[in-house]
Amino acid sequence: MMGLMLVSCNHNNLKEENMSTTLNLTQEWDKTFPKSDQVDHKKVTFKNRYGIELAADMYMPKGAQGKLPAIAVSGPFGAVKEQCSGLYAQHMAERGFIAIAFDPSFTGESGGEPRRVASPDINTEDFLAAVDFLSVQDNVDPERIGIIGICGWGGMAVNAAALDPRIKATVASTMYNMSHINACGYFDSEDSQEQRMEKRKALAAQRTEDFRNGTNKRAGGVVDPLPEDAPFFVKDYYDYYKTKRGYHERSGNSTDGWNVTGCQSFLNQPILAYANEIEAPVLLIHGEKAHSRYFSEMAFEKMTGTKPAGKSMTIGNKELLIIPGAVHTDLYDDKNGKIPYDKIEQFFKENLK
Repeated sequence: MMGLMLVSCNHNNLKEENMSTTLNLTQEWDKTFPKSDQVDHKKVTFKNRYGIELAADMYMPKGAQGKLPAIAVSGPFGAVKEQCSGLYAQHMAERGFIAIAFDPSFTGESGGEPRRVASPDINTEDFLAAVDFLSVQDNVDPERIGIIGICGWGGMAVNAAALDPRIKATVASTMYNMSHINACGYFDSEDSQEQRMEKRKALAAQRTEDFRNGTNKRAGGVVDPLPEDAPFFVKDYYDYYKTKRGYHERSGNSTDGWNVTGCQSFLNQPILAYANEIEAPVLLIHGEKAHSRYFSEMAFEKMTGTKPAGKSMTIGNKELLIIPGAVHTDLYDDKNGKIPYDKIEQFFKENLK
């Protein structure tokens, strides 16, 4: 009886919490892409199960009637919804889906303190909270909900799909596995127990310093000015985040970056541990020339048991699509026309029936 009483009380509190909106949302169009005349747009908010209120842009096909399939979009890691996640969402709305692009916890217009930290758990939960929100909308069919994760949120999207069977189809575009990159470094250049321990020591020391100072030191966004000898992937990021192509004042990558300790928990928490248990369809999209391509290949191998060796492959309902000639940020926007919107539309229409 006591258990029933507690459930009832929690349910009532949840209703009250969901009615409150405390975020300061920008109402003017401040995206890095032009507004489409084929969709309606509005700001929405919802809370995750940690009580963090998330801000999102909702894109709806003009004149649409009845219950529609819906898609939640987030990423890249260190970006905001006014950048490429909003672009993807708007394109999906043009193609008949209701789509929301949300800022993850601790970033952009979403809530959460301190700012500019990331969490394998909370940021996976952000996707699940977006599904919660979409599931109860009058114009959404709750049995036809998918998600898109871009860059680091591609890995979070795959993790969410492994956790929540309400997600009927998942697209991970130009994905990063944030656990792997933090634990092993770029191209596995720091994949040893000794190197991981050095990272742990440095992060522990930084935590003490931050606590002493009462502030969280920022790691800095994409390097600016760009050194002539910068690796290609750094130049690739600069071309997007530090130029008018993709710069946004709320984007950590465009400004002062994450907290130095912001990704500490990824070192010990492999987010794709159960990717092989995802029953719903998954589409992994990556550029042929992207420095990060190996993350999608590793995820595909984890899900199917087959190593793709740089080729597009389909096994069962899991697909890896390699875009010829594309680099990592080619899948961030429409600059080079590399994002396969037709393929994404087909994938969702086939799997969100």
